[in-house]
Amino acid sequence: MQQSPILVIGKNGKTGSRVNQRLQALGYATRPVSRSTHPSFDWEKPATWRSAIEGTDTAYVTYQPDLAVPGAASTIKAFVRVAAEAGLQHIVLLSGRGEKGAERAEEIVKASGLSWNIVRASWFCQNFSESFVLEGILSGELVLPAGDIVEPFIDADDIADVVVAALTEPGHRNKLFEVTGPRALTFAQCVEEISGALGRPLKFRTVPIDVYINALDEQGVPGDLQWLLHELFTVVFDGRNCNVMPAVEEVLGRPATDFKTYVQKTIESGVWDTVRRESA
Repeated sequence: MQQSPILVIGKNGKTGSRVNQRLQALGYATRPVSRSTHPSFDWEKPATWRSAIEGTDTAYVTYQPDLAVPGAASTIKAFVRVAAEAGLQHIVLLSGRGEKGAERAEEIVKASGLSWNIVRASWFCQNFSESFVLEGILSGELVLPAGDIVEPFIDADDIADVVVAALTEPGHRNKLFEVTGPRALTFAQCVEEISGALGRPLKFRTVPIDVYINALDEQGVPGDLQWLLHELFTVVFDGRNCNVMPAVEEVLGRPATDFKTYVQKTIESGVWDTVRRESA
């Protein structure tokens, strides 16, 4: 019998793209979906969900923009109902640490009647190279409403490896994995490590949250993203998530990737190469 494809919701995301690549490299059939694929999948258009799900029995689910946003839990509730009706059997949900909205979504998935895994992640290392922090690294000064709170930043490659194990190894089912890096750092310490490895000066400056949000508004950042960043820096980033957790090693049998290793990988990729960007 032919293997049904593994559904990957969020094919272009930091983790979705990595999960899809790993599954295909291992020989698994996949169905990576987004708003631009055929069939398409759009969280804001429930009519697109069923056609994306039908014919699959396992799915990796990432919610955009974030499970912390108002209404996310009700959307996930509607999604798991459609998924069950369409024949899906196993969901691996990417979640965030310390987010009430995310925890509500987790409980909905657990109570869905489907088998499940929750991969509850700390802040991604890749925020410094593939997300909203990148511009500050390239400009030489990172400005954020973050003080001395530490965070055990996790490499998205580790998340993808854990997700693939959860999707493909039945022995992991119905478990929550809280995944972090092996070391907790402040944003200032992260910038210092990046600066040292790059061999060029980088500064970190902290500002009040209202100053930061006003700057985002002036830059034309969408309101939903402003809300999310406000929530993350004022509610989630308060020290509640500073503990290092062992789930990466428990699932994969190897230590979580250290921030220094992430920095070296990123330097080799050329993402932080300002000379290359200026000449492009």
